[in-house]
Amino acid sequence: MWQIIQAAGWPIWPLILASVISLAIIAERFWTLRSEAVAPRALLPEVQKWLAQGGVTKETIARLEQHSPLGQVFASALRNVDSSREVMKEAIEETARAVIHDLERYLTTLGTIATVSPLLGLLGTVIGMVELFGAFTATGHDVAQFARGISVALYNTAMGIVVAVPSMIFYNHFRARVDSLVVEMEQQAIKLVEIIHGDRK
Repeated sequence: MWQIIQAAGWPIWPLILASVISLAIIAERFWTLRSEAVAPRALLPEVQKWLAQGGVTKETIARLEQHSPLGQVFASALRNVDSSREVMKEAIEETARAVIHDLERYLTTLGTIATVSPLLGLLGTVIGMVELFGAFTATGHDVAQFARGISVALYNTAMGIVVAVPSMIFYNHFRARVDSLVVEMEQQAIKLVEIIHGDRK
């Protein structure tokens, strides 16, 4: 591996850094965007049970906020339990915007890596081509410099693609995952509002 890095030259280092960041984001988002961590299905029945037992205290709301992103949405609804349906929905929407922002954290960086990595690979290709043509002189050509130019060009091109493809795949996967979780939270929040206002048992 070290021989490949040496053969690719300094242009490969930004790609190595991008790959490390990309892998870290992918691992972190896989852990964070689990359904049971974001929108656990057991939470709504539990809140419904609290309401049936006589209401929700400030301590319960604080515990809900620490529970999960869906818990934060539910907490904003329960803070306005005595307000109208419209006020409650506005509170839910305001909290949901912040929750969605947290769910999308680092995805812009991952998308940027997917977009920029081929360009960094292309930069390495251009640098390799410059070295390649620099091997030709009036008296002949330097075989070692010629071979190095080819190595720099090809290794950086390949590395740019290797970093970009998984980054783009997981970027699209996580975007779809966030959309799915948002729909799930929206449905559960609507059910909670209907339960509070007596439209659903």
